[in-house]
Amino acid sequence: MSHVRSLNRVILVGRAGKDPEVTVMAGSGQQLAKFSLATNEGYFDKNSNAWKDLPTEWHNIVAWRALAQKVEKGVGKGDMLLVEGSIRTRKWKDKSGQDRSTTEITADNIVVLDRRKDGASSSASSYPSDRSRRDAFPEAGAQGMPPFAGPAESDEPGFEEDPF
Repeated sequence: MSHVRSLNRVILVGRAGKDPEVTVMAGSGQQLAKFSLATNEGYFDKNSNAWKDLPTEWHNIVAWRALAQKVEKGVGKGDMLLVEGSIRTRKWKDKSGQDRSTTEITADNIVVLDRRKDGASSSASSYPSDRSRRDAFPEAGAQGMPPFAGPAESDEPGFEEDPF
């Protein structure tokens, strides 16, 4: 008899939709970084002999502890990122008592593949000035991670209001 195992693993490559929001969780003091990631796909339509883009998918990315600190210092809006992690769905009640859910990618690893190309400047604390640098953030696994609790404080697509 074989034992069936499953795997919850996701790898995304896309652009950060905004600078990460970093908060310190009350009680535990753990840092949490949140940002959105946009991915795009498409296909070549032989009938029209043209490339067709599919709608952009927005993903909620969360990073904890040391990885959150590195995200705060090394990721900016527009950066092309490789994000490895797992899919998590949290259930909660909104202000009117309705059951809601939010699906997020809990990051285990984030690699900056390319810096934003628009030349926009940002503070050194949240966006390094060395644009040629490639950052890998291998620490901060998801083992023993507390449940995510807190509002998504963004109007960015992909984030929902979530009371903490």
